[in-house]
Amino acid sequence: MPDFATTDLTLAIAHHLLIFSLAGILAFEVGVIRLGMTREDFVRLARVDAWYGILAGAIIVVGFSRAIFAAKGWAYYSVNMFFWAKMAAFGAVGLLSIAPTMRIIRWRRALAGDAAFAPAPADIVKVRRFLWAEAAAFALIPAFAAAMARGYGSMAQ
Repeated sequence: MPDFATTDLTLAIAHHLLIFSLAGILAFEVGVIRLGMTREDFVRLARVDAWYGILAGAIIVVGFSRAIFAAKGWAYYSVNMFFWAKMAAFGAVGLLSIAPTMRIIRWRRALAGDAAFAPAPADIVKVRRFLWAEAAAFALIPAFAAAMARGYGSMAQ
């Protein structure tokens, strides 16, 4: 059975790799979703967007495992306002990702029925706005995490 320090380290590494992977997918989507997307772009986009959801779920599992089972424990995190701000920012990213995902699914279905399909320019603009809003909310997460890791934000009396 691995020791406590190894578990803590393993969860921290997994958490960081998952977060950076999610950021990479968000950057990919911002770069790919544009006027003049090719059929290959749509296929890749649909695949990558599915991974976005999978990674987000894994981040929740690993993140809460860290909060409960890792070095600082739930007693530290549960009373830290930056932990809750980080959770709120992550929740906002998740909510903002729904509209682009639904649009990507619609586009993929439309393309399956019509090889010449291209989304309306207004749709592209709307999705890009959501993606940039996601990126802005996402940028708050490491700021809150850094503050929390340095002991700021405790609401304990």
